[in-house]
Amino acid sequence: MSPDPRWTRPLTVDERGTPELLGAKAHGLIGLMRLGLPVPAAFVVTTEGCRAYLDSGVFPMGLDAEIDLALARLESVTGRTFGGPGHGLRVSVRSGASVSMPGMMDTVLGLGAGPDPGEELRAAIRAVFDSWHTPRARTYRTLQGIPHDLGTAVVVQVMVDGDRDEHSGSGVAFGRDPNSGEPGPYGEVLFGSRGDAVVSGGSRTRPLGELAHREPGVWADLTRALTLIENDLRDACYVELTFESGRLWLLQARPGRFTGAAAVRVAVDLVDEGTSTRREALLRVAPAHLERVRTPRVVLAPDVEPLARGIGAVPGVVTGRAATTCAAAVRMAAQGPVVLARPETSPMDMSGLAAAAGVVTERGGPASHAAVVARSLGRPAVVGVGAHTLTDGDLVTVDGTAGLVVAGRSEVTAQAAIPHLNRLLAWADEVSGAGPDLPEIERLRAAHRVLARP
Repeated sequence: MSPDPRWTRPLTVDERGTPELLGAKAHGLIGLMRLGLPVPAAFVVTTEGCRAYLDSGVFPMGLDAEIDLALARLESVTGRTFGGPGHGLRVSVRSGASVSMPGMMDTVLGLGAGPDPGEELRAAIRAVFDSWHTPRARTYRTLQGIPHDLGTAVVVQVMVDGDRDEHSGSGVAFGRDPNSGEPGPYGEVLFGSRGDAVVSGGSRTRPLGELAHREPGVWADLTRALTLIENDLRDACYVELTFESGRLWLLQARPGRFTGAAAVRVAVDLVDEGTSTRREALLRVAPAHLERVRTPRVVLAPDVEPLARGIGAVPGVVTGRAATTCAAAVRMAAQGPVVLARPETSPMDMSGLAAAAGVVTERGGPASHAAVVARSLGRPAVVGVGAHTLTDGDLVTVDGTAGLVVAGRSEVTAQAAIPHLNRLLAWADEVSGAGPDLPEIERLRAAHRVLARP
């Protein structure tokens, strides 16, 4: 690498760039490296490079040369040749904006095996840049209040092969259950498969805990990594992982971003574990989280069977008309709540996900595209229900906590407040001087106003 590259940065423990420059993904990978955790070698094309490209439609002057120098460094680190035969160097090309946009932009895997790999790499980087302005990405940013002028960084990383042999695979892991906040590894894994098969929702995944039996060494390394990451972030965490021939590699890490009861439990548990302070716990929980802390549940009559059972991916209950296509969801949403019912979802389904009040998929697990996007939008979701007979217009109730899809409008009951909420509100009262006569949200808001003072 040149001593002072303008558009690219190597991913090393010495890199001091901000998430706004490097993107959240690359910045998170550098954090993992500083913890001594296994990360495949990589470099990043910065958000400044993306914005320059989007302004002009061509790579900014000097970027081509910097890509060549960065590739040479990867070849030196790995001892493999990019585009070389056999087990030559192969890379992935992934987006990484400063704010997470799950699945909204293009990803290219396994580059380096074509008749011109250098040009393929450049085409892949351009494709990721161009995907910043796709309708799905713009829709997601509008829903989440993300500025449209940020641009995305691009991470070019050495591929590790989750489909290499019987001791390889890919998965995603949370340090805590994203639905309840309960401590302990939670997630899903696919043996003998690459990571795109896990997050697409198109494959039947296995519970993450199966790693403990099939690959105990990988499991031990993963549980240790999750503890280190949580202690470093001072928050629940989410990681993407691949293991190749029994060796663990981490591809992404970020805060878990839980809501509702899970957010409250994590905030209080982190205080009990000595990782966080009471002040931090109060600031970590937004007043809006309390609107969903008493997660509603469907009440099933003894003689009633649900239409489908699956994995509760996002807590909550919603009743609406089923829509089996995105176009139908958008059209029907004008007349009332709709439930998007699909075999699985992809980034191309963003319009339907945005219009839907709830989501049901036949395939996928708690880290599938449908689950991740529904969680970020706060839509109750049930995934992995198997084949179902829903048709457009069917009235259904979705219980994203219990993983149920029920015909018609069901009776609903709210869960009692978790003990963690009572403790959090008691801390809020100590800070603000408020008391139980105020509604819960107002008690937390009062504490936030005090804590926000200079």
